[in-house]
This record gives sequence, C-alpha cells and structure tokens, in this order.
Amino acid sequence: MRLRRFFALKKRRACQDIWPVNEAASRTPEGWPGWPDGKKFAFVLTHDVEGQSGLAKCRQLMELEKELGFRSSFNFVPEGDYQVAQQLREDLVKNGFEVGVHDLRHDGKLYWTRQIFSENARRINRYLKDWNATGFRSGFMLHELEWLHELDIRYDASTFDTDPFEPQPHGEQTIFPFWIQNPDGKKGYVELPYTLPQDSTLFLLFREPASEIWRSKLDWVAKHGGMALVNVHPDYLRFPGEPKSARTFPVERYQELLIHARDHHAGNYWHATPNRVADFCARLPKKPR
Repeated sequence: MRLRRFFALKKRRACQDIWPVNEAASRTPEGWPGWPDGKKFAFVLTHDVEGQSGLAKCRQLMELEKELGFRSSFNFVPEGDYQVAQQLREDLVKNGFEVGVHDLRHDGKLYWTRQIFSENARRINRYLKDWNATGFRSGFMLHELEWLHELDIRYDASTFDTDPFEPQPHGEQTIFPFWIQNPDGKKGYVELPYTLPQDSTLFLLFREPASEIWRSKLDWVAKHGGMALVNVHPDYLRFPGEPKSARTFPVERYQELLIHARDHHAGNYWHATPNRVADFCARLPKKPR
C-alpha cells in the first residue's frame, strides 16, 4: 500500500485539473428535462459488499441511513467468499432499500474474453432473476458497456465521471445518467456513473482526515444539476467500538456527507435508489452517447 500511495500521490498532482472535479463533465445533455418534482439535482447512495466483513456491517449501515432519512442500494457478489442470506435481502427491500448484483466472483476475470463474459453473463442473469434485481456493477469498475447487453438489467453502475486512479482510468466525462442502446434497436439500459470519489481512494489511499472532498464535489454536482452518486463499501467502514485499522475509515466521514446533503441542500435534491433513477431515465427520449 505504501508504494501504491506514493505513485497515487504523484498521479494526483498530475491530474489535479480533472480530479476530483472535471469541468468538462458538467455539460447538461441535449434535451435534458430536469429531475422529477423540479429538484435541482439527484442524490444516489450505493454500496458494494466485497467480503464477509462488509456483509456483517450491512444491517448497521442500513439503520444508520434510515435514521438520517436515506435509502441506498446494496450490491452483493453472488459467488464470492461469502453467502448473502435471503432474509437480509428481503429485509433491505422491505425497508425501502435496493439489492443489486456486484460482478460474479469479484476476481477481475469477468471481461477476460467475450466467451468468458458470455458464460458468466448467463450465471449473473440467474442471480438477477432470483434476487429480483435490476442493477449491476462490475468489480474494480471494469467495464465493456457493449457487452453488458447480454445482462437482463435496467442499469449498470460500473463507470464514473472522472477517476484516474481506477484500472480503466478513462472517465465518461458526465455527471448525468445516459442511455446505452443495444445495436438491435429493441432495448438498452441506463448507465449511472459514480460522481463522488471512491471511499477507498479518499480515506485508505490518500488518508484524507475529513469528508471535505466529498462535500465540495457534492456541492459542485448540485450547482450543475447533475447526479451525485457515491459508492461506499461497508467493508471499509469502521463503526464505533471497532479497532482501528489501515483498511477502514471512521463511519463518521460518511455521516458527514449525508448530514451535509440533508442540511445544506434541503428541498433541492431528488433522493432515489438507482433503480428509480434508471426507471425515470429510461422513459426519457432516447439519446445514445
């Protein structure tokens, strides 16, 4: 991690004109009608549960968000190193949360070849059906957007507006959802890029002492009327009473973001789960990118 941090800090200095804010991403899409109910921007919360430690914190995280008046999506790895209980998925949905599929095994091999992906896609589709899920996100934010037409999804969330620290560092340069049309012209899906920096980048890699970058980026997205979508890993959260670790950060950093949105942007944001955002966008006139 020390060597990775050295090179990441060097890259951070070189990319300061595009991260955490890339001004080119603020451009409003042609014909954009605005958010529901006249809201100025959208606020979307997502979680990727990568291992057993993250799975064990899902209920705590659910209760924290409920207490603050928020709902989110929890994306689970179907064939990873843990098994997600049906009861947990049902309890999340019952409380207004959403369940999504996070990769297949989270081993970085999903897109090795088109044949491998197609084989994996058939398995992923079974989990999507069994879990009554409509959304997907790849491990490590790897993506081949055209291949994803093989999945029975309403939305994908494997991209970002700007993030030079990811394995595929090219950003989509937009803070708005966009439509990915199937070449057959019959269907497609909505792409939901995350627009707030990854929690692991901020708090584990750069060891930021507070949530200032999250909050300032949220303010910037709000100013430009986009979608503030954040991905927080339960695996990396440290709740009160847990021992300190270099692989976790205080849950208070996430609470600061939620409270900032609630108090400083009260009445101005449309808070919705990813499926609701995708449903809204899918009904708009299709303008493929």
